[in-house]
Amino acid sequence: MGHILAIDQGTTSSRAIIFDGEMKVCAVAQQEFAQHYPASGWVEHDPADLWSSTAATARAAIERAGLRAGDIAAIGLTNQRETTVVWDRETGAPIHNAIVWQDRRTAGMCRRLRDEGHEALITGRTGLLPDSYFSGTKLAWLLENVEGARARARRGELLFGTVDTWLIWKLTGGAAHVTDATNAARTMLYDIHKGCWSDEICALLDIPMQMLPELRDCADDFGETRADLFGHPVPILGVAGDQQAATIGQACFRPGMMKSTYGTGCFALLNTGDVPVTSHNRLLTTIAYQLDGRPTYALEGSIFVAGAVVQWLRDGLGLIRDAGETQGLAERADPGQRLILVPAFTGLGAPYWNADCRGAIFGLTRNSGPAEFARAALESVGFQTRDLLEAMRADWEAGADEAVLRVDGGMVASDWAMQFLADILGAPVDRPALHETTALGAAWLAGMRAGLYPGQQGFARAWKCERQFTPEMDAKERVERYTAWQRAVKATLSV
Repeated sequence: MGHILAIDQGTTSSRAIIFDGEMKVCAVAQQEFAQHYPASGWVEHDPADLWSSTAATARAAIERAGLRAGDIAAIGLTNQRETTVVWDRETGAPIHNAIVWQDRRTAGMCRRLRDEGHEALITGRTGLLPDSYFSGTKLAWLLENVEGARARARRGELLFGTVDTWLIWKLTGGAAHVTDATNAARTMLYDIHKGCWSDEICALLDIPMQMLPELRDCADDFGETRADLFGHPVPILGVAGDQQAATIGQACFRPGMMKSTYGTGCFALLNTGDVPVTSHNRLLTTIAYQLDGRPTYALEGSIFVAGAVVQWLRDGLGLIRDAGETQGLAERADPGQRLILVPAFTGLGAPYWNADCRGAIFGLTRNSGPAEFARAALESVGFQTRDLLEAMRADWEAGADEAVLRVDGGMVASDWAMQFLADILGAPVDRPALHETTALGAAWLAGMRAGLYPGQQGFARAWKCERQFTPEMDAKERVERYTAWQRAVKATLSV
């Protein structure tokens, strides 16, 4: 019973990782699944794929670790946030594909909410902005566009969930319809101050509240798996949305600590303690984690395109065959060329929140080639992170200037990208020894609840830095480079 199974259900793949009693990785299994793009700006997943890949990787990880289900003390679950699933309460059949967090089909609905004067209500209750990124309008779209769905929901026949809720429902054989505070806080339906679903916003979107899952802390009892699934029931004791799980896995437990995850997008969270800080710079106020009924709040900035810009170099332009090639190309780029890439492929996230603008490249010359494109792609991630940090500093004068930045995600493997990040921020960047921070956060929640792992202080002491990147760029150059980026974004927004 000295092991934890961490399930990390992401946007492009599902992963399962076994951690031992000392929080070390014993085994990993991963499986990709299909992405569906039924229309421009629409992104969907088949809920059956989310479930089958999760179950398969969990079984594979247990087997690779040489364990049986009885050796697993608990399951910790972390998941892609905002992705929306609706299914039949009795049969478990989804009524439609899952609408993914990246999906922009409800942008018009969100504009109407703003135009009708509802933004203050939504932001005041949820800490979020009316944006198609969040689950609430995705759920409203499904109820409006799937024949008979709203009537069925009113009769109590349909259930709603983000991916955590869907997977827990499947893991427990339909015994538990639950979510945690961090995932609830991303729906645009949850009052982060009162800690409950908002009846006002549900009424505004015409969402029957009986569809919504029960609420739990991040370390809590979420039910146990069906006995036949792994051969023995296993309790599910920890749940957090992926960015909050990474914040936990980076041991960002003190106000002023900040983590930035570089995956498909980039998500930065700044711990603000027990006080929800209202943003005046279009950042989000959210819940970093909730333990023992007490929420810890965070400011969050979301960049829609981070690692995806490298995928674009590979799949869209064919300039590289592997993401790892970008560092070598960036190092060979002509220092006399200053290409600026604004990767607004699906609009710009924080602090701009413009869903309609599209990407642009500035500074092209006849000699611009793959090396210059690669450098501009990597630099765009650093520039966007600077945007987030500047907004956080303006919103939270109490501690954002002294923020400790810890990074994780696939892009942090690039020393070049991390050095540029430190340079453009003018601040140190800490890369952890264990890169599996998202899964570790979920594992720690479950292991701590099971009595296997230490509390917050003990966990924080165990965190180790693999490398710290410190600024090397001249201050004058830093100002010039960032000013040029700001001009490029302004031009992009004005088109």
